[in-house]
Amino acid sequence: MPADIPEQSVGQSDGVSGMGPDPELAFPLSEFPQLGFLNCLVDHPHVTIGDYSYYDDPDGPENFLEKCVKYHFDFIGDELIIGRFCAFATGVQFIMNGANHAMDGFSTYPFAAMRRGWEAGYEWPKNARGNTHIGNDVWIGREAMVMPGVTIGDGAIVAARAVVTRDVPAYTIVAGNPARTVKQRFDQDVIDRLCRIAWWNWDIATITRNLNVIRGTDLEAMERAAPQ
Repeated sequence: MPADIPEQSVGQSDGVSGMGPDPELAFPLSEFPQLGFLNCLVDHPHVTIGDYSYYDDPDGPENFLEKCVKYHFDFIGDELIIGRFCAFATGVQFIMNGANHAMDGFSTYPFAAMRRGWEAGYEWPKNARGNTHIGNDVWIGREAMVMPGVTIGDGAIVAARAVVTRDVPAYTIVAGNPARTVKQRFDQDVIDRLCRIAWWNWDIATITRNLNVIRGTDLEAMERAAPQ
C-alpha cells in the first residue's frame, strides 16, 4: 500500500449512513481487500479517476498504476481520464502514447530512446493519438487492453482479453482482437435517453434512493427520478 494513503482511508464503510460505501475509503470492503477505489489509490498528474470506480486484483489494487497503466511518460503529456462507477477486472491494461514508435521514416527503431548521442536532432512526438477516455459505468473484463487515444463511452462493456483499438460507443459490448461490436445493450433511443439522464452524476443521496430504478429496466421511472 502506498505510504501516502491517509490512514483513515483504509477500511470499510460503517454501513450506518445508508448511503453506501465512503468514496474516500481506499478499501471499502474489509472482507474483500482485493477491491480498491482508484480515486484513493492513484495519485498522478496525468490520471483522473471518478468516485466509486474500482480495480479488482488479488495481488493488490493499490498497484493499479504500475501494473495496468503502461508507457505513460510525463514528457509526452497524455491523459488517462476515467469516469465514475467503473469496474475493472484483474490485469486490465491501458497502453499510453509512450508505447508508440515513429512510423514516418524508413525505420521504426527507437534510436533516440537509446541515447548516447542517438537522440540528437530528434523531437519526441507529443500525445500523438490523444488522451484515453473511459466513460462512466464502464465494465472492462479481465486482461482486456485499451490502446492509446481510445474513448470508451458510458455504459459500455469490454470483454475479457479484448484489444480495443478504436472508440467504443456508449452502451455497446465489444469483444475480440481487435475488439469488434458484439451488440448494443439497448436500442439507440434508449441509449440516447440514458446518456441524457446520466445517473452517475446524481448526488449520492438521489442514487441511493433510486437504486432499484438504476438497476432496473423502467426508463420512464429513471427519467422521473432524475433531479430537475
